Order: sequence, then C-alpha cells, then structure tokens
Amino acid sequence: MSIRHATVTAPQISEHIGEITIVAEDDAVVGIYYPGHWTKPDRSAFGPEVSHGSDPAIAAAVEQLHDYLDGGRDTLDFAMRANGSDFEERVWGILRQIPYGETLTYGGIAEQLGDRSLARMVGQAVGHNPLSIAVPCHRVVGADGSLTGYAGGLERKRFLLGLEGAIEENAPTLF
Repeated sequence: MSIRHATVTAPQISEHIGEITIVAEDDAVVGIYYPGHWTKPDRSAFGPEVSHGSDPAIAAAVEQLHDYLDGGRDTLDFAMRANGSDFEERVWGILRQIPYGETLTYGGIAEQLGDRSLARMVGQAVGHNPLSIAVPCHRVVGADGSLTGYAGGLERKRFLLGLEGAIEENAPTLF
C-alpha cells in the first residue's frame, strides 16, 4: 500500500486542536502532525493525499481521535508504528505507559531509563515523537509541573491535559 496521508479538519478535531495530518504506511499510522509542528518531516515524505474515509488505517485513527477528543475514549489503539533510534523507541515506550489523566516529568522518564542526567536527551526524544496524541507526549511536564515544550504548541498541550483532567486551567506555562 505504501505511504500516504490525509489532512483532517473534521469538527471534533478542528474545534479543539486544529487541522491534523495523519500519515500511514502499509497498514499502520506512522505520523500525526499539526500545522507548524516543530519536527514535522518534509511534506514530500508523506506520499499522496487520500481521503481519510477511504483508507482503513487512517479512518481507524480518525474515528478513535474523534472519540478521544469527545471524551469517550481514554486510550488509542489503532495500528501505529514509530521508527526512531533505540533511545527514542525506549522513551516513546515509556510515554505509552503514562496513564490517561496523569503526567510525568522529563527527569522522571530519565530515571526510568536509569540515569537522571538524560533528561535533556529525553526532551529531544519526546519532541521527535511522530505520533502526537496517540503516543502521549503531551503528558510530559517540567520538573515543577509547568507546561513546557510541545511540538504542536503549548495551547494544544494545555487543551489535551485539560481534557484528561491532568491539569487545572491555570497551570503554569513556560515559554
């Protein structure tokens, strides 16, 4: 089937987080990106554009994202695959384990990896997560609980964490 993408602006998505681009390869989603995403690959790597309703892998992701954004789902389990370095894969594995409605710090992830001094490298790996929302990098916060660095923008991070009940409306933000 190869690589292809769909740009999704359905009400449940655009109302809350704006347009997203979902990239699929074969039978799995390999990327979920926002406009202005910090680490979005060149669009030419996304392959041809398809209708999200006509592509089974993308359609499953869209349906589950709608349910999540409407508060009807707290896990996303559509077929997905992220390709990164061994270190990135380890970090992304930890991200997948952060429960809905909870947060973890960069330092906490570094400790799980066995070395708190890896926090900066953890931040880089989190920032390069290609599966926004699905691999919940929005659940990673600063050491003091502040909202820091989100490739899709801090307002989206605030919305997602608020949706999950993980933060209060007036949570501190570091720019």
